[in-house]
Amino acid sequence: MSRRDADFTDFVAARQTHLRRIAYALCGDWDRAEDLLQTSLTKLYVAWPRAAQPEAYVRQVMVRANVDESRRPWFRRERPTDLVDDRPAPPDVDHEERSVLFDALQALPPMQRKVVVLRHWLGLSVRETAHELQVSEGTVKSHSHRGLAALEATVRAGDRVT
Repeated sequence: MSRRDADFTDFVAARQTHLRRIAYALCGDWDRAEDLLQTSLTKLYVAWPRAAQPEAYVRQVMVRANVDESRRPWFRRERPTDLVDDRPAPPDVDHEERSVLFDALQALPPMQRKVVVLRHWLGLSVRETAHELQVSEGTVKSHSHRGLAALEATVRAGDRVT
């Protein structure tokens, strides 16, 4: 095995679970998240010698691929998995991801979810988030504000129920 392949394999082994969770947070579906991650890792492998920051590269590819896919006409049609997804989470998912907050995150509109994930989960700046999503900084700020307000309302409503 070449040094390049060994370095790539080590990176994937170390970061795959984290990257899969990011992909899931972006698209809200484990099957699509797996596809998104595979596509992104394939593109990273091709660009491996040039990728100075491989995790940032993969994240950017995932965001762009997810945006591209959601713009396709076939995506807008109703899909059976959009109606109910009562499958259990994969066994390697920890309790944190099954929390009320994570469920509330999945209920956000797609752009708000992407902004909240990039800004507040991954800690990107407004500028970096705008660059990755190819939107203006004002759009990032407004989606972030709306998304956080919706999450806060959901969590507060959940506290009152219990």
